[in-house]
Amino acid sequence: MELVKCKQEYLERVYSFYERVVNYLLENINYPMWSKEYPCKGSVNASILKGEQYIFLEEGNIIGAAVLNTDPGGNYAAGEWTKELEDGEYMVIHTFAVEPSVQHRGIGSDMLDICIAFARQEGYKAIRLDAVPGNTPAINLYKKKNFTYAGTKDLERGFDHIPLFDLFELNFE
Repeated sequence: MELVKCKQEYLERVYSFYERVVNYLLENINYPMWSKEYPCKGSVNASILKGEQYIFLEEGNIIGAAVLNTDPGGNYAAGEWTKELEDGEYMVIHTFAVEPSVQHRGIGSDMLDICIAFARQEGYKAIRLDAVPGNTPAINLYKKKNFTYAGTKDLERGFDHIPLFDLFELNFE
């Protein structure tokens, strides 16, 4: 599996990937509470333009995707973090998804390993992320990878249907 930073030419493929994921979630159990409004073509395009959209390729096929940046997109100061870090010292993982047709094969675990290795390589001191409470597949994966729970907090994102988020961290030092 290969981690690739997306260029503009990837927009349609990445958008189609997330569209498949959202449709699958809407037809099954929508653990992350995604919708047709997010992730969407506009959010994917914005992430590509910022240089933050990544895909995971296997034999040329997108089997996963994530946004990797330093912007928590909300009030991470509310977290009960075990280490005090400045903004920019930790990487944040957003919109982490696995292709529905290859789920339950350990691909999400492999993707997270690659994200961890990438964050270390880039010199970050930690990874921080959040999950919708009740997103048991994601939360179980983070715990399996030794992420520490840092509280359930209002990140002041303004989502009425998701007022709170579970926070997690993985420190490298």
